[in-house]
Amino acid sequence: MPVKILMPALSPTMTEGKLVKWHKAEGDKVESGDVIAEIETDKATMEIESIDDGHIARILVVEGTEHVPVNDVIAVLLEEGEDESSVDKALNSEVEVKAPIVIDEPEIKPEVQETKIKHDNNRNRIIASPLARRLAVAKNIDLATIQGTGPHGRIVKSDIENVSTQVQNPQVLSQQISAPKPSGYDAVDLAKMLDIPHHLEENSGMRRTVASRLLESKQTVPHYYLTIDCELDKLLDVRKEINDAADSVYKLSVNDFIIKASALALKKIPEANVSWTDNTTVIYDRADISIAVAIDGGLITPIVKDADNKSLKAISNEIKDLASRAKLGKLKPEEYQGGTFSLSNLGMFGIKNFSAIINPPQSGILAVGAGEPRAIVKNNELAIATIMTCTASFDHRAIDGAVGAKLLAAFKNYIENPLSLLA
Repeated sequence: MPVKILMPALSPTMTEGKLVKWHKAEGDKVESGDVIAEIETDKATMEIESIDDGHIARILVVEGTEHVPVNDVIAVLLEEGEDESSVDKALNSEVEVKAPIVIDEPEIKPEVQETKIKHDNNRNRIIASPLARRLAVAKNIDLATIQGTGPHGRIVKSDIENVSTQVQNPQVLSQQISAPKPSGYDAVDLAKMLDIPHHLEENSGMRRTVASRLLESKQTVPHYYLTIDCELDKLLDVRKEINDAADSVYKLSVNDFIIKASALALKKIPEANVSWTDNTTVIYDRADISIAVAIDGGLITPIVKDADNKSLKAISNEIKDLASRAKLGKLKPEEYQGGTFSLSNLGMFGIKNFSAIINPPQSGILAVGAGEPRAIVKNNELAIATIMTCTASFDHRAIDGAVGAKLLAAFKNYIENPLSLLA
């Protein structure tokens, strides 16, 4: 019996993915456990395995295809002795479907699966084959306007092919007509008109996701900003003493101290370790710190979980491992999805001060600038100290100004009294 291989869900929130590479071609034999393809989400690339023996009879999604919906058929597997002629019949009928195994896929809780199934059933009230759905999207055809000729009125490939491409989705056409470009021209048009030398690079899935989430955050989250200066001299002395004693076995960074100080501050001011929803405020009982890491094509935020209960050495080793695997695209979804508060440190680039955009559903992010010698007044006398400027962005729906100020005051106290971070 032909087996449909589906685009797997690599995380509970995944709705689509990119088919990066096929490890098997049409006609190739496969055994259960063979790696057959690589799938990319907005944050990571994972290998998927076959769960059946047979041979690849048909590949429906070619390498490099983006925006492939979860549960769409990507290939058809035939078992030994089955006729190739059964493939087309299988694509237009309800035969067995199987999602391949995702290597290192996180466990999805039953309640999440139940919610997802309800969503899919609601979405699929129009009965259509996956191939017909994909063709309809490509041709911009509204499936609601099609009368299916398959079993039980199911819309099949031939139904889409017989529809004029002029019968388009009116909602999409309306959006195209009613959404003029802000300046009349986009950057590509302008570069061509003014004959500005340029070249184009396609936006990656990660870059598009980052852009979408940041735009949504700035449009829907009422940001406010608080800035505080922290003296680093005591911290730098303690760091040097620890690193000298470690004798190159490990090496703490200033960022390791900042992560620990942020987590301890959140535990001290728990009303700042929250997320907003329309009905409730989620108050987290654990401080999980998301660290912004720049990688090729975008940004990712690996998480140091339960950071307030970890030693500086443990935090240092963990963030080095997470950052290195993030740059290779090898993080598991549970290692970058979640977090209760974020840090973005641009001090290593010499940036003195900046404001960061909140990463929903979190309600706060701390932007850390460079530590630099500055003139300050101590005991009514002019002195020199190493100062680090930090600016926090807060969601005013969940965190009032006074609470944000208390959090920064607690953070500053930990940074300026670094021995308290060693406990």
